[in-house]
Amino acid sequence: MTTTSQENTRAILTNQDLADRLQMPEQTLAIWRMKGYGPRFFKAGRYVRYRLADVLAWELEQLEATA
Repeated sequence: MTTTSQENTRAILTNQDLADRLQMPEQTLAIWRMKGYGPRFFKAGRYVRYRLADVLAWELEQLEATA
């Protein structure tokens, strides 16, 4: 992995960023978090954040599960 790729996977996404990426409402992500589904997340104070590396890993798992 190149340095740029490594830096990109260290990126932090907001709830809105992830909702935009997945083209779904933020509320869906909130429901998924309550149900224990979706990519790993962390709380920074009261704010939900996602590491891009975790999102990419989760997306890959979804592709493999449907293949």
